[in-house]
Amino acid sequence: MAQAASVYPPLEERPVKETICLFDVDGTLTPARGDASSEMLQLLSSLRHKVAIGFVGGSDLIKQQEQLGTPQIPVTSLFDFCFSENGLTAYRLGEQLASQSFIGWLGEDKYKQLVNFCLRYISEIDCPVKRGTFVEFRFVPTVEQRVVEWPACGTCWQLDQAKPWIRNGMVNVSPVGRNATVAERHAFNAYDQQHKIREKFVATLKEKFADFGLTFSIGGEISFDVFPSGWDKTYCLQHIKNEKAISGVDYKTIHFFGDKTDKGGNDYEIFEDERTVGHSVRSPDDTMRELREMFGL
Repeated sequence: MAQAASVYPPLEERPVKETICLFDVDGTLTPARGDASSEMLQLLSSLRHKVAIGFVGGSDLIKQQEQLGTPQIPVTSLFDFCFSENGLTAYRLGEQLASQSFIGWLGEDKYKQLVNFCLRYISEIDCPVKRGTFVEFRFVPTVEQRVVEWPACGTCWQLDQAKPWIRNGMVNVSPVGRNATVAERHAFNAYDQQHKIREKFVATLKEKFADFGLTFSIGGEISFDVFPSGWDKTYCLQHIKNEKAISGVDYKTIHFFGDKTDKGGNDYEIFEDERTVGHSVRSPDDTMRELREMFGL
C-alpha cells in the first residue's frame, strides 16, 4: 500500500468524483483490537486510486498506528483522512488539522466527579476478571510536540508510548480493564452480552450526569466512550465538508462502513446521519466483499 502512495491521484482527480469512503476501524477494517490484514491494506490501496478514503475511530492515533500502520509506515500516509477520537484529532494528507480538548470543555471538577463515580461503580461490578486501566484519558501530541524517527525510516515518525498521553476528545471506561488479554476480552464480551454490564452502567451514568451534556457510546468488546454530545463520529464530517474550501472537492457522497450501527453502538450516529450513505458490516471480510462489489476491485 505504501509503495503506491506517491502515485495516488490528487483528491480532485480521483475517477469516482465527489465520493469518499469512510471506515470504522475495529470490526470493520480490523478484527477487534487486532491488525489489518495485508489483503485489506492492498484493497484499500486499490480503492484509493478511485475515491478518497479515510478512517474514523474512537481510539487514539497511537492505537490506530498499531492496527493500520507499520513500523516503517505512518498510518497518516495510508489514508487521505485520518480521524482519531471521532475526529477530535484529525489529519488530512498527512498534515494535522485543528484539535479539540474534552477536559478543557468539561472542566477538572466535573471530570473528577465523573471518574470518581465510575471507579466506585466498577468496584462493585462482578465480572469474570478485572485487570488494569479502568478509565483511560490520554493525550495524542502533535507531530511538532513529539517526533521520534524510527531507525528504519528516516522520514517516518512514532509516538513515544512511554509518556502519559491523554485522549483529547473522550474518556474510555472499561469494567474489566483495558489491560485484559485477548482471551479475557472475549470472555468479558460474552459475559456482557448475557448480563448487560455496560448497558446498565451507561444507563446509570446517563441518569447521574444528565446535566453534564455527555454522550455514552458502547463499542468494541470491553468498554464504552464518554464524550460531549455532538462529539460522536459525526464530528469528523465537518472536516470532510471543509475540503471544498481547500481543494474545491465537494464530497456529496460519503460512504460510511461500520459494524456497531445499531442504536447505542458507536457507529450509530454517523450511520444514520443524513449526510452519509451507511453500510453495516459484520467483519473485515464483509467490508472487503462489499467494496469489491461496489467498486469492481
